[in-house]
Amino acid sequence: MSGVAANTTQSAEKAKKGSRSPNLNHPTYYINRELSWLEFNLRVFQEGLDARLPLLERVKFLSIFSSNLDEFFMIRVSGLRRQLSRGALKAPPDGMTPAQQLARIRDRLLPIIDEMDQCWEKDLQPKLYEAGIKVVPYKNLKKRQRKMLRKHFQKEVFPILTPLAIDPSHPFPHISNLSVNLGVMIKDPGYGTRFARLKVPHILPRLVRVPSEEEVDRYTSLGLEQLRSTEFVWLEEVVAANLDLMFPGFEILGAYPFRVTRNADVEIEEDEAADLLEATKEMVGQRHFGFAIRVEIDDRMPNEYLNILVQNLDLSPYQIYKVKGPVGLTDLIQLSGLDRPDLKDKPFQPAISPVLSKAKSILSVIRKRNVLLYHPYDSFSPTVDFVRQAAVDPDVLAIKMTLYRVGPNSPIVQALKSARENGKQVSALVELKARFDEENNIEWAEALEEAGVHVIYGLLGLKTHAKMCLVVRKEGNGLARYVHLGTGNYNPVTARIYTDLGYLTTDPQIATDVSVLFNSLTGYSREVIYNKIVVAPHDMRNAILKRIKREVDSHKKNGNGRIIFKMNSLVDKACIRALYQASQAGVRIDLQVRGICCLRPGVPRVSENIRVTSIVGRFLEHSRIFYFHNNGNEDILLGSADLMPRNLEGRVEVLFPLEDPGLIAAVREDILKLHLKDRVKCWELNSDGEYKRLQPEEGREGIHSQLIRLSEPGSWHFEE
Repeated sequence: MSGVAANTTQSAEKAKKGSRSPNLNHPTYYINRELSWLEFNLRVFQEGLDARLPLLERVKFLSIFSSNLDEFFMIRVSGLRRQLSRGALKAPPDGMTPAQQLARIRDRLLPIIDEMDQCWEKDLQPKLYEAGIKVVPYKNLKKRQRKMLRKHFQKEVFPILTPLAIDPSHPFPHISNLSVNLGVMIKDPGYGTRFARLKVPHILPRLVRVPSEEEVDRYTSLGLEQLRSTEFVWLEEVVAANLDLMFPGFEILGAYPFRVTRNADVEIEEDEAADLLEATKEMVGQRHFGFAIRVEIDDRMPNEYLNILVQNLDLSPYQIYKVKGPVGLTDLIQLSGLDRPDLKDKPFQPAISPVLSKAKSILSVIRKRNVLLYHPYDSFSPTVDFVRQAAVDPDVLAIKMTLYRVGPNSPIVQALKSARENGKQVSALVELKARFDEENNIEWAEALEEAGVHVIYGLLGLKTHAKMCLVVRKEGNGLARYVHLGTGNYNPVTARIYTDLGYLTTDPQIATDVSVLFNSLTGYSREVIYNKIVVAPHDMRNAILKRIKREVDSHKKNGNGRIIFKMNSLVDKACIRALYQASQAGVRIDLQVRGICCLRPGVPRVSENIRVTSIVGRFLEHSRIFYFHNNGNEDILLGSADLMPRNLEGRVEVLFPLEDPGLIAAVREDILKLHLKDRVKCWELNSDGEYKRLQPEEGREGIHSQLIRLSEPGSWHFEE
């Protein structure tokens, strides 16, 4: 039993023996946020270890695990480092100091990183080789292949490289964020050992195709980019093998890959920025220059060179991570682009209901009934068509929309531009501060402004994370309003890999609420009263707490209290306390939290009635659903917000109700209850903060919720 689990148990036992109720503010009842996130990413890594998955899907999960870890260091670990240097003002609910968190993170990560290296070197790489995808050491290539790669190096790589010496007359160079570098040691006949740094060009594919025996003779006319070979070598190995061309006249003593991760959590001083667009552009440019937070090095790197890195990057020993394989396995995602359907998940075609596909227009369907779409099982195209058709409909007068992460080549943005060209009044709130999507959003904001769209950048000090679109149309003697609200972004690419819900309605009260909220975002409206939707930061936390309290009161009277939440993260202390209190009152609670969960389930007298599970699989579970039984008068809220302080206090978020009995039943039975029965991709959180993978009952095939939904898409998403 871990020390945390033991402390929790001891605290619970003391509470049981005493007459007083447990102190729900006690740190032992809260799991550390950062350690909880590591447990989530470990579940992602476990998908890479799962031999039941197609081989290239396993490689993809290993790449995602590595990419997630990069972002964790750039944002979360850098934040802890900043707290450590400035002095943390407020301890988290679990009571751990920044220094304690940093130490625990490293202790947890070291064995995982070693396991990741082993997974690649001993498991995935050999299996890929057997399947005909060969990622081989440069030294194992045949002489003719090395000769061809040397020609490639001279023609395509050498002109880009810039070796930078490191000595008293050459200051230590800046090393950009997440770049792969070679630490080069050379022997100068006159001066002894010299050091240099060589950046491996990130604009070139990290995995270089190697010409096959048949292609070697045709390489000169083909070029590597046209090769059909599925044999690869790491680019840094190609560079290292040809360093004699970079340092003629010197003996190459060694070349050791390393990779620096820098702080990317650069804040915009919004109250001091005269132009938010320009301030965001400047902030994006600063990301490459943040302080170093981690360096990954080849474990063969001599201490002599490592000391140079440590001193010049101002690092502490705990920030050094030695790896036995390639640094930056994020780049393995390149392999997932190979045309090997036999090594990937079977493709699927999202469903489009005949009611939608055969209708004259999406708007004509929504006029008659509310529509609920469950992506990726239901196609995202009706949502795109909703905006496209509104853009060309002569009776549509205005379109208002929020854009958070729209992705490249966005059909939604093109539709908004088309609407403006057709004389519609178009307003788009583009959230420039969507982390790591700032450049995309800046580009789209400028393109929309050039097309004449009224572009807004949100509210001072808040991110606008709500997903909503309002279409105003002239009909009969008045105006009709059509609304789309969702749990995910207006992004057709992620809509194929994220599970999200989209709701299309003409409900007059919801339409009025959305109009009022848009007015508050684009102007100076102080309206805070809404008919049906729940809005953060104004009242969302309070609305959730009131509903939890209502369920407690109902349970005391009727004995049938039931709460089911499905979300990405649960961090907010007030919400966790309320759930503890509901558990103490006997309410049965299921929390399906994909990522971070700071609530500790199964603690005697505190959370005995709470079960926490997490599904990690082919699709990223992204929906936010809050279900309250309410003595049979079921209450379901869907929306964009997780129960985290940043969502409830620092963002504009929207939760919206489902009121159609058929849709409520569909969400309850075909999403919530189905996912709670999953025994293939589901993990359960123990009170010690660790997860165990759930197994099917002996002799029975386990329920795979995502696979079941793939086999039955689009079968339930209309109002009865």
